[in-house]
Amino acid sequence: MRMNSKWKMLLLISFALSLTLIKHHFRIKKHLQKMNFCWDHEAEEPQLSDWFNPKKRPDVITTTDWLAPVIWEGTYNRQVLEKYYKRLNITVGLAVCATGKFTAQYLEKFIQSANKHFMIGYNVIFYILTDDVARLPRIELGPLRTFKLLAVFKEKEWKDFNFIHMKNLYMYVIEHIQHEVDFLFSMTVNHIFKNDFGVETLGTSVAQIHAWWYFKNAHDFPYERRPASAAFIPFGEGDFYYHAAIFGGTPEKILTFIEGYRKGVSDDSKNGLSSIYEHHLNKYFLINKPTKLLSPEYNWDPNFRTPPQIKLVKVAWLQKKI
Repeated sequence: MRMNSKWKMLLLISFALSLTLIKHHFRIKKHLQKMNFCWDHEAEEPQLSDWFNPKKRPDVITTTDWLAPVIWEGTYNRQVLEKYYKRLNITVGLAVCATGKFTAQYLEKFIQSANKHFMIGYNVIFYILTDDVARLPRIELGPLRTFKLLAVFKEKEWKDFNFIHMKNLYMYVIEHIQHEVDFLFSMTVNHIFKNDFGVETLGTSVAQIHAWWYFKNAHDFPYERRPASAAFIPFGEGDFYYHAAIFGGTPEKILTFIEGYRKGVSDDSKNGLSSIYEHHLNKYFLINKPTKLLSPEYNWDPNFRTPPQIKLVKVAWLQKKI
C-alpha cells in the first residue's frame, strides 16, 4: 500500500512537471517564431506612410503635433498591416470589467458584437473581470477566440469602480496576461461593436478621443483644474480630451499607465482630494503622448446626431442606466 501511494505521488508530480514543461514549450515556441520573423528582412514593420494617408481626410485632424496618426475611416490601408501582423501570429487581449447589474445589462451584447468585429482573423483572448459568475450569460465564440474569467477582488476602502477595475487588471497583467498577449485593450462593458475594429488600432500606446469633446473648443475641456491635484492640467495646456472608456497598447505600457494612475490617486488622497479616473488618464497622456489615437468613430455616442465627419461608427457607446 505504501509503495502504491508513493507511485501515485510520483505520477502526480510527473504529470504536474509535464504540464509546466508544455506551458513553457509553447511560450518558447511563440518567442522563437517572433525572433525568426524579425530576422526575415522581407517582413519588416511597415512605415507609417505605407499604410496611413492623412490626406484622404482633409475634413478632420489626422496627425497630432507629435506626428502620431489619428485613425479615421479612409485614412488607413488595413491590408498592408494584415500582411505584417499575420506573419507575427499575434494575440490581442480585450479586458472588460462586468460587475453588479451591468453584467446582465450589457455583457452579452458586448461579447457577441466583439466576437463578430474585434480583430477578426487573429488570436483573441477576452478577459472578463467579474464579481458574480452566476450573472454571466452563455458565451459562444468563433475560431481563434477564447475567454478567461477573472475574479474581481474588492476591499472596503476601495469605493471607486475604476480604481477597483485598474487595481485588478494590474494584478492579472502582472500575473499572466503580459505573457499571453502582444497587445491589450481595456474597455467598459457598455459598448457594442458595429463594424470591424482591426489591426489599424494597434500600437504601443493607444488613446481614444472623446466623442463629446472632439468638436468643442479646447478651453472648455473638462480637465482637472485644481492645482493641488495630481491630475491638474492648467488652461492653455492639453492636446485632446481622451475618453477613459477605451485605451490600449502593449502590456508593458498598460502597466505603466496603471502605476501612474494609482500614484496619482494616492497623492490626491494624501492632500484630501479626489479626482475622477478620466482626469488622471488625460494627465497621463498629456505627459506620455500616445503613439496612436482613435477617432470618435471608434467610440461614438448614438444619442448624438451623427456629423458628416463620422463616416463609419466602429463602436457605439451606450449610456449606463443607473
